[in-house]
Amino acid sequence: MNYPNPFADAIDYQRMEQHYDQEALDSLNAISPMTRTQQPIVTGTSVLAVKYKDGIMMTTDCLASYGSLARFRNVERMLKVGDSTIIGASGDISDFQYITYLMDKLMTKEYNANNGQPLAPENIYEYLSQVMYQRRNKFDPLWNALVVGGFQDGKSFLGYVNLRGTTYQSETIATGYGAYIAQPLLRNAVEKRNGEPLTEEEAKKLLDDCMRVLFYRDARSLNKLQRATVTAAGVNISEPYSLETEWAFAENIRGYGA
Repeated sequence: MNYPNPFADAIDYQRMEQHYDQEALDSLNAISPMTRTQQPIVTGTSVLAVKYKDGIMMTTDCLASYGSLARFRNVERMLKVGDSTIIGASGDISDFQYITYLMDKLMTKEYNANNGQPLAPENIYEYLSQVMYQRRNKFDPLWNALVVGGFQDGKSFLGYVNLRGTTYQSETIATGYGAYIAQPLLRNAVEKRNGEPLTEEEAKKLLDDCMRVLFYRDARSLNKLQRATVTAAGVNISEPYSLETEWAFAENIRGYGA
């Protein structure tokens, strides 16, 4: 005697339900309005960069925050582009991943052209400014602030591009919370030298000191850092390293630990 399989109908029902859900989803997508990212979700904070005697030095931490949660602690927010340019990004990590994809496409196209004229840092900077401005005009911005640094033909380059396509160039640049806390420290260190460039050791100490202040003050920062240099020898991005910090002074602050 053949008994009915009670699971067969259940399986068919599940398939019908899945099919119905897909049809409903397709129908909903057809009539739904086009949406845009309203705010970044997983984000990185400050990028600091400064010109020094031999080229460009840039520093970021390795934290990507999910809202206020310090979620991802080993994220690289600097990208090497060619042999003479580096990009540092604060803001939305997924948008920076898309920018990384665009840079890969651009460098592949440049390699295939093989015209003997590699893209200069200024070219990368101009390209990114146009990308950011075009996305802004579509009301679908890439939620990033980018720092472009480079060294080519004996000249250092350091520029800034934000999500609206606004650009400027400077001897020192800081994004995120660092634009308020670290930028005055960077400018003071550079301007008081009266045009004499920083040495490599001085630039390292300056950036580490600024990142230490940000770690104390910025709730979205971390004391695990990466440092990059762009010189005549090329682009070098260091392995992550930990910054020494001191919290003993906090015991004397009213309300600490309460």
